[in-house]
Amino acid sequence: MARELDNSLLNQHKEKHFTAGEIVRDIIIGVSDGLTVPFALAAGLSGANASSTVILTAGVAEVAAGAISMGLGGYLAAKSEADHYKRELKREQEEIITVPDTEAAEVAEILSEYGIQPHEYTPVVNALRKNPKAWLDFMMKFELGLEKPDPKRALQSALTIAIAYIVGGLVPLLPYMFIRTATKAVVASIVLTLLALLIFGYAKGHFTGNKPFRSAFQTALIGAIASAAAFGMAKAVQG
Repeated sequence: MARELDNSLLNQHKEKHFTAGEIVRDIIIGVSDGLTVPFALAAGLSGANASSTVILTAGVAEVAAGAISMGLGGYLAAKSEADHYKRELKREQEEIITVPDTEAAEVAEILSEYGIQPHEYTPVVNALRKNPKAWLDFMMKFELGLEKPDPKRALQSALTIAIAYIVGGLVPLLPYMFIRTATKAVVASIVLTLLALLIFGYAKGHFTGNKPFRSAFQTALIGAIASAAAFGMAKAVQG
């Protein structure tokens, strides 16, 4: 009866949690770099009085190289995370077999940190000892703080970051596709990119739980500083 009541309450109370954190993180990494790096490159070349054709060619090459590099970095990071999980999982499996009393003591210590008394956690420890799989899952999550990674995570991360980088990187280059005069194209690129940075920063703040307007301002400010620095350095070298 109590279990039926608990299930009824759980069915009535459906919590809505944001579960796409890793994908959003990859998109943020890709778009933020995609908007900023080609933007700074285009501004720098404009400062060096390069033509729109040259700037566009260099920008597209940078976007392609950057997407490959960022995607590969995302793949290797996710792969390393998965490999680390496998190593720790194997180590915990061996310790549960070879030193079960020590592992049981660790379970007790973890539960005691939550304010659970010995007479309350002892049945839990004994129950886990009878269920090695549940015991192993408990140790991975609560002792090591590790969640089992998605086996498709590495490839997904690589593709997400690469595509996001391309999407972001094309924004500051769009004006150079239609405006032949670089001095005019750079102005349009600045306006378009800063607008994109503001929108992206706002969305990033919304999804990450930060203040959207502050996030929008900070993101646009970083992009503006990067492009201004590149433009100024190009002018200084040329002069």
